[in-house]
Amino acid sequence: MSNSPCEEGGLSQAAPNVNTQDLFENPTQTTATEKTPEDQVLPVVDEASPSSTSSFEMLDMESVPAPYQEVQPHWFFCRRADDNTSWLPFSREDSDKLQNACNTVGEKKEEVVVAVDGERYDVYVKERRRHAVYWEQSPTEVRRCTWFYKGDKDTRFMPYPEDFSKSLEEAYMIAVTLDEWNRKLEFPTGETVILHNPKLMMQYQPIGLQDEWVSSPSEQTRPRTVKRGVDNISVEIPDGEPEKVDHLVFMVHGIGPACDLRFRSIIQCVNDFRSASLSLLASHYKRAQQDGKVGRVEFLPVNWHSSLHGDATGVDEDIQRITLPSISKLRHFTNDTLLDLFFYNSPTYCQTIVDTVASEINRLHTLFNQRHPEFKGAVSVVGHSLGSLILFDLLTNQRTDSEPRKGVPSDEPFHLSCDTLEQTLNRLGLQQYLETLQAENLDLESLALCQDSDLKDLGIPLGPRKKILNYVKRKWLPEDCKTGAVCLAPGLQVLPQANSDEDGNQSSGLTMQQPQFHRAQSITSAVDYEYFDVGIGQTNGGIAKGQVSIEYPQLAFHPQTFFAFGSPIGMFLTVRGLKRVDPNYTFPTCKSFYNIYHPYDPVAYRIEPMIVSDVDLEPMLIPHHKGRKRMHLELKDSLTRMSMDLKNNVLGSLRTAWQSFARLPVAALPPVEEGESTIERNLQEAQVVCEEAESSSSAEETEQPEIKVGMLNAGRRIDYVLQEKPIESFNEYLFAIQSHLCYWESEDTALLLLKEIYDKLGVAFEQPQQ
Repeated sequence: MSNSPCEEGGLSQAAPNVNTQDLFENPTQTTATEKTPEDQVLPVVDEASPSSTSSFEMLDMESVPAPYQEVQPHWFFCRRADDNTSWLPFSREDSDKLQNACNTVGEKKEEVVVAVDGERYDVYVKERRRHAVYWEQSPTEVRRCTWFYKGDKDTRFMPYPEDFSKSLEEAYMIAVTLDEWNRKLEFPTGETVILHNPKLMMQYQPIGLQDEWVSSPSEQTRPRTVKRGVDNISVEIPDGEPEKVDHLVFMVHGIGPACDLRFRSIIQCVNDFRSASLSLLASHYKRAQQDGKVGRVEFLPVNWHSSLHGDATGVDEDIQRITLPSISKLRHFTNDTLLDLFFYNSPTYCQTIVDTVASEINRLHTLFNQRHPEFKGAVSVVGHSLGSLILFDLLTNQRTDSEPRKGVPSDEPFHLSCDTLEQTLNRLGLQQYLETLQAENLDLESLALCQDSDLKDLGIPLGPRKKILNYVKRKWLPEDCKTGAVCLAPGLQVLPQANSDEDGNQSSGLTMQQPQFHRAQSITSAVDYEYFDVGIGQTNGGIAKGQVSIEYPQLAFHPQTFFAFGSPIGMFLTVRGLKRVDPNYTFPTCKSFYNIYHPYDPVAYRIEPMIVSDVDLEPMLIPHHKGRKRMHLELKDSLTRMSMDLKNNVLGSLRTAWQSFARLPVAALPPVEEGESTIERNLQEAQVVCEEAESSSSAEETEQPEIKVGMLNAGRRIDYVLQEKPIESFNEYLFAIQSHLCYWESEDTALLLLKEIYDKLGVAFEQPQQ
């Protein structure tokens, strides 16, 4: 290799290919007698300077040398991001599995595959590659590491390639066995490693590979510290994940390919959320983990953006042709993110998005069950931003196992009717047009695809055309999705709208059969809901109010809970014309729903006011994961209570003074003036208002948990708000965008999910002692 292990950057350039035989045929051994050039530059090294360690090392050399012990390897994997290469260690459990497989791989001709990182990755041991299982990701290099190096500008130790490490280990074994140190090892590529003693080893790069932009000759020969074994370097080895999976959660992202301010993908953000949940399980469910009652929760990302903007749809090329060349970066950002909102409201691309989300969730669910055949837990779904709206629409159009689509057998494709074209025309009294239609080889199925202009070209008058198209459309669409029909889920009712006649009298009732509710030739607007309101979803396959009329696919499972992060569901329902949600409505296949948001999130909207409109409910405050309110919120509440107490004390003192003044002898009192009576009346009114405020606030505190807010969350509260950080409270506008992207790293959000999941499993929650 032309690159040196002393070059800055990735470890793929970290060390040359070294021939071990050449190393020991041509090593140059030097004994430190006087100051060599190498010794002259050693003082510039921080911790490995002989000036500070030579006396201590000499004492070690005078003692009896320890016998040689083979170095214990640890496995690392490479991660490249933005031209930055880093090497991260596997957990000890995964490293041991890889080492055991490596010891036996020489005896087998076929490849050995080891599942690591909670079985989300597979490592091909012979190939030394790590492949993702559930999502598309480029394979990354895997390395069996024993020797490491770090320059004075490096932040962490980097592992040598395996052949280079093997050469160093053999030289180290000779030095320990013969007790001969200060060995200078010159490699064919020009690198030099000096083994001063077991605790001080340095590497020097060749002069030809020095950085040209250095300030002094001393910096040109600045060495790198060499360490042997992972135990001698400062690296945080992660804890292994429990093998048992208690619950599976699918997480759907919102608009755009990036999910946070660092422009990371959904995969990286879900990895952070999973790490936070594992940490919280270890701290808040410690006793249950020790008793074996708690394993872990698996979170898997669902990516739909790449399918929408891929080559299959060609939408990016179409948009690019009409995009103006000015402010190109801003326009590219808009095309890649904000346009997803418009795509979702398009029948064509909405179908693509919904199909992608459902098929990806079903694919991941099947693959997970194949890799975890012992899994018997429940499944939940999480949607962030637009992803929550996608899941909401998807869940409102699910069907239970006992309720297949009306008129459509669950195991057979839907077809129009058993009637023939002749029978249909006879029923409509239009048998005279049978020959005309048969001449064009039209049957009922092809007739359903015809438009008004097609029948007009055949010479059919307007009246018969409308009869045929209306009949075929009603028969072709399922009964619950007919144009102009309203189908309600069980527990939902159409809200009667009071209509005024010419005399001003109010008449209650619905006029669903009136022709003005129909829109001819419009499949994207199945019903005109101008005069009445309906519930959200249809359990038998109908289209909910205002939704784009597409074919909603079915999930392969019934979700236990639906969590919405920073969700605009409430806004979209309102824009669609839905004024309220029936309290009896619930998702057909999902019985729990949580709307979680940050108070400064500009995209988030509430759900509860659409269900309970007559009560002003404050959202439920999500507790801090450390078991208390944040300091600034406690201070704010304390100041509010103090001001209220001060107001009450002042009013109470004034009332007492007035009453004592009123108890004076009548003769001593001057005539009561109108102004004085007004003052008394104002004081009494203020006192009454204050007492009512106190009673209402206390009543609200006691009665608020008892209020039922519909059946979307089985009668429990739906809206949950996070506590803002102290720095965020100084300027809410400054942290608005960050607030919409904070959920992936929010420990409070992760803890709420875990409490909901494990409460249903009967596992007690423990608040750790601070």
